[in-house]
Amino acid sequence: MITRVTIKSGEYYDSVTLLQVAQGLLAMPGVADAAVVMGTPANKGLLVESDLLTPEVEAASPDDLVIAVCASDEPAAAAALSASEILLKASRQTTPAGGDLQAPPKTIGAAIESLGENVNIMLVSVAGRYAAGVAREALNRGLHVFLFSDNVSVADEIALKELAREKGLLVMGPDAGTAIINNVALGFANVVPQGPVGVVAASGTGLQAVTCYMPREGVGITQAIGVGGRDLKSEVGGIMMLEGLKALQADPATHVILLVSKPPSSDVAEKVLAQVRLSTKPTVVLFLGGNPEAIAESGAIPTADMEEAAAVAAAVALGQNPADARINLRQREMSYKKRAAELRKRLAPGQQYFRGLFSGGTFCYETQLILKDMGIAVQSNAPVAKHLRMADSNKSAGHVAVDLGEDEFTVGRLHPMIDPTLRNRRIVQEAKDPETAVIFLDVVIGYGSHDDPAGEAVKAIKEAQAIARAAGREIIFVASVCGTADDPQDLGLQEAKLEVAGVMVLPTNAAATRLAGHVLDF
Repeated sequence: MITRVTIKSGEYYDSVTLLQVAQGLLAMPGVADAAVVMGTPANKGLLVESDLLTPEVEAASPDDLVIAVCASDEPAAAAALSASEILLKASRQTTPAGGDLQAPPKTIGAAIESLGENVNIMLVSVAGRYAAGVAREALNRGLHVFLFSDNVSVADEIALKELAREKGLLVMGPDAGTAIINNVALGFANVVPQGPVGVVAASGTGLQAVTCYMPREGVGITQAIGVGGRDLKSEVGGIMMLEGLKALQADPATHVILLVSKPPSSDVAEKVLAQVRLSTKPTVVLFLGGNPEAIAESGAIPTADMEEAAAVAAAVALGQNPADARINLRQREMSYKKRAAELRKRLAPGQQYFRGLFSGGTFCYETQLILKDMGIAVQSNAPVAKHLRMADSNKSAGHVAVDLGEDEFTVGRLHPMIDPTLRNRRIVQEAKDPETAVIFLDVVIGYGSHDDPAGEAVKAIKEAQAIARAAGREIIFVASVCGTADDPQDLGLQEAKLEVAGVMVLPTNAAATRLAGHVLDF
């Protein structure tokens, strides 16, 4: 086998195109492996694991496009590299006039004209350097904005949100992953029934989690407003969390409000909780790792994790006692301890570490907090404390929780909820480590996600299990699936695929984390 590369300096293609080109190369005769990625440090680390890193690639910059193939011989490698040029060029060709597909509108005005006068929201997903200008034009045309784009400056975010507030509009984002507005899913979102709970969240997967967990308790939502991860930082000031909260407080269909975020800046938390005090509607607050006393003093109901937040909000909406919901959760945890004791017996001497491989950033954060409370210090590329940052995101040492959706892994590559290739390779990599005891996964389904993420994960899980068994070991796989029965991928079907493969599947990320923590409680 030989490895050959082409490096194209300063060329940018969207991650969907890069995935399609790589898949095209993998289908060619004689090609054993292929990667089409930007030359970032994280991507170079992945190429090392795939034996595709060459001296030329080591010298590539993050702005360089790297095409690497491993092929059976020189002709096969040359053919693949030649094909990559053709595939990349084809990706930039547009449908000719008179073709079967209607050419998309090239301006906001043309889009509004083509859709009619009832348009009131725009989803913006363009390169970050252009996103603010597009969003500003949308606001000036009286449209709410769902700003999916990342790499928008803080200054632009503040300016856009201040403009939106002046106009009585919402800016969800930048880097907004999820929203459900008037029962319409935006970004990564799920098929959730309508009901009395309104949600505002500064977390995409956090929003998905609570909106998916509540239907299991028999409760749906009115609106789910995602405001972007930076909204509750001091610089931005919680502008859209406050506007979203006010909107739900004024909404007659919303009877219970749920707020979700990682810990806000203290000054922003005070503003948000001050607004909570102005409403008679019961408000449940999850500031992951935040101060519950300050929340309780505002008259809101504090919660510790996403499972509890959803259960308590559902209980309040159903007229039940939130304390009973908490008792039920603690009783479930007792059953996890018993199950963990049996699982622990499968581990060989030396197997001692937790390896969490996440597609959702809030799931990764929540898991770290829960394990910390259980006495297990976990390193991460998105750590809960600076001293717990991983030295190298591509190599695990000790207990780790890796957020594969962080920017370092997604530059020039699709998010892991869309393309599971990166995580599948990491699963196999972790299985080769004799100290790995638990491999932990979050599987996120719904609109925008891969059409069969569990099925894709199972392929890597089976390979990992074979590696471990050949070495006289067994790895404990633990997972949860975030989704609903009405999602295109079907929650029950996804859970069943994992269970058939020997994975311990729990109903929530928090429950799965506690099971894993008890397995490691030697």
